[in-house]
Amino acid sequence: MSKLTEKQKRFVDCYVESGNGTQSYIDAGYKATSRAVAEANARKLLANYSVKKYMEERMKKIESEKIASQEEILSYLTSVLRGETTEEVLRGVGKGAQTVDSLEVSAKDRIKAAELLGKRYAIWTDNKNIDVQGVVTFVDDIGDEDET
Repeated sequence: MSKLTEKQKRFVDCYVESGNGTQSYIDAGYKATSRAVAEANARKLLANYSVKKYMEERMKKIESEKIASQEEILSYLTSVLRGETTEEVLRGVGKGAQTVDSLEVSAKDRIKAAELLGKRYAIWTDNKNIDVQGVVTFVDDIGDEDET
C-alpha cells in the first residue's frame, strides 16, 4: 500500500463520518472549481486502492471500539452477579428537586445475570450431547411371509 497524503487521510476520516464523498473532498482541504469537479475527484479517491485499504482499516477500528467483545460481556455479567456493579437512580428530595443516588444492582438483575451466564456455560441444560458411533442395520423382512 502506497503512503497516503494527509489530505487523503482527512478525506477518508470525513467520509467515514458523513458518507458524503463530495463534501468530504471539500472538507479535507482539496480545491475544486465546482461541486461537480469535487464529486468526480471524490469518486476517483474512493476508487483508489490505497484509500480503500485505509478506509477498511478505519472502519474495522471504529467497529472494534463500538462493539463489545464476548470477554467484555461475560466480565460485565459476572460483576453484576457478584454485586460489584452499581446503578444510578434518581431520588426525589422534595419541592420537585431530585438527586442521583448510586445503588447496588437489584437481586432481580443479579439473578438475570446468573441466568445468562448459566445459559452461556450450558449449566441449565438437561439435554446432554452424546457422541455415539455405531452401525445401524435395517432388515427388510416385509414380504418374506408371502413367499412361503
